[in-house]
Amino acid sequence: DQARAIDEVNSDMTDRRPMDRLVCGDAGFGKTEVALRAAFRAAMDGTQVAVLVPTTILAEQHYRVFSARFASWPVRVEVLNRFRTAKEQRVIVEDVNRGLVDIVIGTHRLLQKDVTFRNLGLVVIDEEQRFGVAHKEKLKKLRTLVDVLTLTATPIPRTLQLSLVGLRDLSVIDTAPRERQAVKVYVAEFDEELIRDAVTDELNRGGQVFFIHDRVQSIEGMGRIVRRIVPGARIAVAHGRMKTRELEEVMVRFLKREIDVLVCTTIVGSGVDVPAVNTIIINRADRFGLSQLYQLRGRVGRAAESATAWLLTPPGAVLTKDAKKRLRVAQELSNPGSGFKVSTYDLEIRGAGNMLGVSQSGHASAVGYELYMELMEKAVGELQGREAAQIQVQPEIHLGIPAYIPDEYVEDTQNRLVIYKKASLAASEEDLVDLRNELADRYGPIPTAVDNLFRIIGIRIRLRDIRVRELVYDGRRLSLAFTRETTIPPEKIVAVAEKQRDIAQFSADSRLSLIMPGLDHEERLEESNRLIDMLAGDGTAA
Repeated sequence: DQARAIDEVNSDMTDRRPMDRLVCGDAGFGKTEVALRAAFRAAMDGTQVAVLVPTTILAEQHYRVFSARFASWPVRVEVLNRFRTAKEQRVIVEDVNRGLVDIVIGTHRLLQKDVTFRNLGLVVIDEEQRFGVAHKEKLKKLRTLVDVLTLTATPIPRTLQLSLVGLRDLSVIDTAPRERQAVKVYVAEFDEELIRDAVTDELNRGGQVFFIHDRVQSIEGMGRIVRRIVPGARIAVAHGRMKTRELEEVMVRFLKREIDVLVCTTIVGSGVDVPAVNTIIINRADRFGLSQLYQLRGRVGRAAESATAWLLTPPGAVLTKDAKKRLRVAQELSNPGSGFKVSTYDLEIRGAGNMLGVSQSGHASAVGYELYMELMEKAVGELQGREAAQIQVQPEIHLGIPAYIPDEYVEDTQNRLVIYKKASLAASEEDLVDLRNELADRYGPIPTAVDNLFRIIGIRIRLRDIRVRELVYDGRRLSLAFTRETTIPPEKIVAVAEKQRDIAQFSADSRLSLIMPGLDHEERLEESNRLIDMLAGDGTAA
């Protein structure tokens, strides 16, 4: 996988079209090696390279790696972050602007107005989910024909969506290093005895511990609590608001193993490599996003030792539906190479955002390239005096049914992505039948999860045609949410509700619900189609 990603990047960099490639792979799977080779190629071609990272600590780590790798070559590597004095930063910026620096690694400091570059050729964005749209676009505007290489274990929903529909090139590295083991992930309530046992077990085998507490205001207090719980351990606190030298000193001591437990914010969540850390405890895990949990979990298990992640929630707390789902997915997807799957779940939970605005997540009735083309068609139609084309609805379906392509059915990740893309673009039942036949011919009998996927997409096509925006089964009721543009006449909806008066409810938000508790997976699919039949057909379905 890594060799293929390197070849794809090399091919992109020789193409006339500027590269815009996303490399997705778990922590320790070799994304940095891909970036090193791309940076070397750009530097040898006489252009400058900007490596944008989210944290000062990661910038320092990359600086050491890049400097050591290119020490024997005429490549000047510099780093811009708050660990450098104002005078040092001023000299580095001047040299970058004059073209004397080949590769500069930095945090948001690279995006300030005084950094202009002389001949920027490649931008590498590491941990892209930690940056906003404005940050990334600012670097791309520095040069029209700049190559962009994005590295992440868990792409943000919009980035994943753009890759899945083909607007960004995608390379997936999902082959784990030989000795990499699955991280054991546990979800539990905050308990002092549990914390004591987890820390003691790790220290007894000669390891170190990350204790994540993502609230700067109370982190010192949490540090005191951990010291009381494990009095024999050497404990320190680290967060982004500490004085530069103080933070640097703590991190150096931790790397030298003079500290056993580091109570810290998510400052360690981006690419920091400390092989001796094989236990991570995440306090208030219910407040973290799915990708954040996965990134933090990736800080452990980077050596041959078995690793453990504890996701702690407040005792007796009532968690939101999304929080429960995030914790469940984080616990289930514990094998190396699960980052891409985590991102697809994150896309489902958070939505894809929109292509033209600044939203990198969030649900919308129509998103991505299709929306752009529809808006263009509408605008052209208005200018020509024609009636503008209506924007298609992209229905959301939540039936709680496993619908995916299992790894064991289609082993190659790229092939699975192509199939997902084809299925999502199916415009009719005939398209789905053709794709189903193609899969059966290439891979054998269709598994249940894939069959569910095709049936749900078939339902989505039917809902789109009648302009229904959502279909949900919550364990008790099956409900449809109509748009204002629905093709179903109001009297037809009322007639269906009247016919099902014993179980039907109609709410003010244009939602028709049928009370049907306890439906199994097959019944949810059948009842969904039956309800659509009643609305879109002649009303004879019973």
